[in-house]
Amino acid sequence: MKQTASAQAQRGTLALTLTASGGTFLAMLDSTVTNLAVPDMQHDFTSASLPALSWVISGYAVLFAALLTSAGLLADVLGRRRLFVGGIITFTLASLLCALAPSLPVLVATRMLQGAGAAAMIPASLAILLLDGPADQRVKSIGIWSAASAFAAAVGPSVGGVLVESLGWRSVFYINLPFGVLLTVAALTRIPRTVVDPAARRFPDPLGTVLLTLGIGALTLGITEGSDWGWLDLRTLAVFVAGVLAVGVVVPRSLRHRSPAIDLSLLGHRPFAVTNLVSLLYGMAQYPWLLASVICLTNVWHYSELDAGLAMTPGAVTASVAALAMSRLAPKVGGPRTVAIAGLAVFLVCGVWLVLGLGDTPAFWTLWFPVASLAGIGMGLVTMGTAASAAFSAPPVRFATASGLNTTARQFGGALGIAAFAVFVDGHRKVDSASVFTSVFVFSTVVVVIGLVLAVVALRPAPPAAAVPAPAAPPAGADGTPSTRESAQPN
Repeated sequence: MKQTASAQAQRGTLALTLTASGGTFLAMLDSTVTNLAVPDMQHDFTSASLPALSWVISGYAVLFAALLTSAGLLADVLGRRRLFVGGIITFTLASLLCALAPSLPVLVATRMLQGAGAAAMIPASLAILLLDGPADQRVKSIGIWSAASAFAAAVGPSVGGVLVESLGWRSVFYINLPFGVLLTVAALTRIPRTVVDPAARRFPDPLGTVLLTLGIGALTLGITEGSDWGWLDLRTLAVFVAGVLAVGVVVPRSLRHRSPAIDLSLLGHRPFAVTNLVSLLYGMAQYPWLLASVICLTNVWHYSELDAGLAMTPGAVTASVAALAMSRLAPKVGGPRTVAIAGLAVFLVCGVWLVLGLGDTPAFWTLWFPVASLAGIGMGLVTMGTAASAAFSAPPVRFATASGLNTTARQFGGALGIAAFAVFVDGHRKVDSASVFTSVFVFSTVVVVIGLVLAVVALRPAPPAAAVPAPAAPPAGADGTPSTRESAQPN
């Protein structure tokens, strides 16, 4: 009987892990799956420039980044299970609208809605793993979650290449529909229900959330369109000023609001703050790297979308393997900080190698395969290291908020990186020379150097997993009664 109960518990844990990680996989997949769809979109939206088309990617990233922090807070207010399911449903419906979009503005708008759904899934999924799964397997859970995230981001171009080559760009959105339905059913049946005391519910500041979203969008718009409009053009200056003012209002407002759009209290903890800055820099390097890679393969080396996607596969495989392997080895090699530093160092080596070796002549086995494979290892290590460092720098009752802030940093960095990509390729009538993309890889490499130096100098080791206590009763209020009540009840 004990063995049967143990086996059932293990199966339940596995189902929980696969469901939560599956949501993360979908959300991160759509961060990069559209990379190879951009050239095919040009056939339908012939009047659109490459910077305009890049908003299909950055629009998702902007809403994703802007709403992640509030989503982390909502996971504590509404319950992580409820927010996770709501995010999946929003994401799935938005995917359908993306696939049916008749014009580029409609596609960008529905991509933003899709990014909002993804933002709900990410912090809720990690909180589900850490709070509803076994407390003694938290490091392993973070490894699996990170592997799903890293694998999705790296395999996105491969999946996109296969789909675009076979069925056209709209298929990269249609493919989400069956997985979204499957995940919704699994979440409703496999994840324990979270019950939160209605009296303790405090929703994130709506005005602050709107201002944060508008601020990030305005700053990204200015960076993306600045080279077209002119950096001193009134439009460019206006959006930059609007973005700075919006974010400038959010920060002091969040300091005094009872339920802020940005939970700044966690950022007062140095390891958490530095981890988020490293994550931002990593996103700035990773996203333009992946986009430049696939477009370089198709435009310079003249690979088909399918071949370009397959060429990106080695990195996807090594990213997931590295994250999973390091979840077991991290405690033995110095913890998440060491893992993140090692990943950035590997990424740096790959950047230098690619900058020095990239040319107009295809060199898959002598250049692309080894660089992509090593870069995947670096991405897997950084994703796992930063996620674990952020999680273990926060108390268990704030895992969702900490996860939201950390992923916000990476996604905002990604949005800035995509904007920087648009700046580098803008002005080139034809993006069919390796020199165009070498500048993008130089940018990514320089950003990685900054992140590596910061991690080495300023990032202190996070406490070991054993030092992070299991979830306990929430702190009592002034009258001695619990300020929140949260329990897991099976469906």
